Amino acid sequence: MPYTAEKNNINLLSQGNIKKYVLPSYGLQNCEITNIKFKDTDKQRSVYKIQGEDSCYCLKKVYLQKNDLLFVYSAIEWFYRNGIHVPKIISTLNRNRFVNYENMLFILTTWIEGNKCDYDNFNNLLAASTNLATMHFVSDKFIPIDGCEKKYSSNDIYVSIKKHFEQLLVSSNMAFKYKDKFSKFFLDNFHDNLLLAQISLETASSINIKNLSKSLCHMDYVNKNIIIDDKENLWVIDFDKCSMNYSVHDFSYFLRRLMKRENTMWNLEIAKYCIDAYNEIRPLNIDEYKYIMVYLSFPQKYWKISRDYYNNITKCNKNSFYMLLSKSCENNEDHIKFVHEFNSYILDKFH
Repeated sequence: MPYTAEKNNINLLSQGNIKKYVLPSYGLQNCEITNIKFKDTDKQRSVYKIQGEDSCYCLKKVYLQKNDLLFVYSAIEWFYRNGIHVPKIISTLNRNRFVNYENMLFILTTWIEGNKCDYDNFNNLLAASTNLATMHFVSDKFIPIDGCEKKYSSNDIYVSIKKHFEQLLVSSNMAFKYKDKFSKFFLDNFHDNLLLAQISLETASSINIKNLSKSLCHMDYVNKNIIIDDKENLWVIDFDKCSMNYSVHDFSYFLRRLMKRENTMWNLEIAKYCIDAYNEIRPLNIDEYKYIMVYLSFPQKYWKISRDYYNNITKCNKNSFYMLLSKSCENNEDHIKFVHEFNSYILDKFH
């Protein structure tokens, strides 16, 4: 029976119960246990640090079902065997890949000690970009183990952007209808964000999706999941969202997170630095450059915040939504400038 996160499971996930009912499967019942992270959402998960005399481990309660977990296991094992630094999943004493406790699945891996990737450190950015390209390069022929199916999540980006674009137009109609504080601010910034959305949609319409390479993608390749150890080795953790997808989607996700933070906000030179590093391992073609353009152009926050606001206008915290929308529009001019310059960069590169 599929597991659904419920409040009652919180007690089952106490350190005492985990030590009593899960750790014996690994012979680690005498180790110290510390709860590092707990999220009681629809995708409930918990992370524990297990400290032994000589070794340290990471025990993770996952929200995945068995087939999906086996896919994740396959992905980690594939990368491990192809020279990517990933925390290897440790088998139980009975040689099982996970522990089933009260219909909840747990995996144990080595604990990776280090610091998360520093986006302000060019060496870290170089390592992260190069490593992601290598992950894509070695996994284009990935085969999962028996007992699970490949997870595919590659959608036509034009269809996706078109849907989001139409939702922006719906939000504009709602803004004219309600005329509240949020709506007024939304309309004041609609021209700039509509321009960004139009550029994104127009570029997406010209992409030949048959020219986009697929590989095993992490799908959450951000600094919290990229760890640099004391020997400058780069490790990748948390593969719960991994799937087969367009490689450039994985890279675009990494770039967008980088471009939206304050210190690196829409900095074309930093984006080009990462793209050049990626290209050294896995060259991008023109349609993949267009994909990056589409992904970085679309006003993601502006679209999502306004959509959620008008879908929940009778019960949401209107002031909180207003503050979120205000923050999302602080750098509209820089965003537009970046998009125009990045477009010129692509045109120059491919003549």
